[in-house]
Amino acid sequence: MKIQRETMWEAVVQCNAMYDGCFYYAVKTTGIFCRPSCKSKTPKQENVEFFFHIAEALQKGYRPCKRCRPDLDQSTYDPNHEVIQKVQHILENEYDKPWTLQTLSKRIGMSSYHLQRLFKNKTGISPKQYLYHIRIEQAKRLLLQGEKNNTEICFLVGFNDTAHFYHVFRKLTGFSPLAFKHQHS
Repeated sequence: MKIQRETMWEAVVQCNAMYDGCFYYAVKTTGIFCRPSCKSKTPKQENVEFFFHIAEALQKGYRPCKRCRPDLDQSTYDPNHEVIQKVQHILENEYDKPWTLQTLSKRIGMSSYHLQRLFKNKTGISPKQYLYHIRIEQAKRLLLQGEKNNTEICFLVGFNDTAHFYHVFRKLTGFSPLAFKHQHS
């Protein structure tokens, strides 16, 4: 899934662990690269460079942060890493399906309570919030393509109610779908 630069910047500002492993950011003034969830002081946006792979950051001469240790494989420390990755993979590839916590937990093979707690502890958000982020990213992409109207996009990305789609879109982007389209095209 291609992530837009503004989404990556928001993840850095919010220290969003959901994007850990999806990309890394480097600070030009310090020569250090970090995970999006790093708790270090937020750098100035103009001093930030984004990378999708650690090797790219290293090749450009950046050093790994000693605080968030982006050079270490976090999966070696977390036995539930594979479960989280599986949930993320399912939601990223099947975002248009009518997922509930119950249907997702059945697919994964664990209780709803345990899945919710595990996912939130690892990513900082619930599976439902993660799904909404994915759906809205897809909706933003479709809006900018300009081939479909808002109602079509609503149903294509998995929402079954336009009012709910508009509410979630505004909550996550700060814009209505139409305002977002005008602002970014």
